[in-house]
Amino acid sequence: MKAHRVNELIELLHPAWQQSPDLNLVEFLLQLAKEAKYEGNLADLTDDVLIYHLKMRESDPDAMIPGIAKDCETDFKTAILRARGIIK
Repeated sequence: MKAHRVNELIELLHPAWQQSPDLNLVEFLLQLAKEAKYEGNLADLTDDVLIYHLKMRESDPDAMIPGIAKDCETDFKTAILRARGIIK
């Protein structure tokens, strides 16, 4: 992991973990994985899963993922023209 991802994860993890002070770190990570519907081994849990889950944890369940929202087009014609490079 790069340093900025470590910092981002810690910044997101700290306030969320303070809401459950009775859990140790591994228990809290297991709770986050369960909330994110992650079914794999905890050792295989990626930082991306944790970061996106922590960012979206308190938001509306139908809200768009932040990284995708910036590229979203509401109009299909505009999306096609942008994809073909006709408009910027």
